[in-house]
Amino acid sequence: MISNNQKNIATFIHLSTFSRFVIPFGNIIGPLLLWIINKDKSEFIDNHGKQALNFQLSIILYTFLFGLLCIPLIAFNVLSYIDIVNIEAFNSLNINLEAPSPILFFIILMVFLAAIAFIIELIFIINASLTANKGEAYKYPFTIHFLK
Repeated sequence: MISNNQKNIATFIHLSTFSRFVIPFGNIIGPLLLWIINKDKSEFIDNHGKQALNFQLSIILYTFLFGLLCIPLIAFNVLSYIDIVNIEAFNSLNINLEAPSPILFFIILMVFLAAIAFIIELIFIINASLTANKGEAYKYPFTIHFLK
């Protein structure tokens, strides 16, 4: 039987990922500290701690890969306007709002997708917290299992 204390600890492990809004890398540090301190108390807490950490590590990896995808596309577009021979290339650089660059649409699309991914991440974290509070196991979708 899972006690209320164990349910609360597992819930706080998931909710501690929101500490990233206050502390840099709080989404890793918070759950990691709670998990390390309490993982020996029950298998329930151990499983929820691993799930929360695996999900946060996966999110960091996905964000890094997303950034790597975006950087070359933006850089190549910016560099196409620069003439290597002409030192004063930025003097002739202008922005035409009547015919926006395709890169503008790409940037807007990437910001929109990042916002949607952020909202989905928040929903998954809240769902995991509520499930832990009920005393049930939860598996985050799209998670790479770094900790087994």
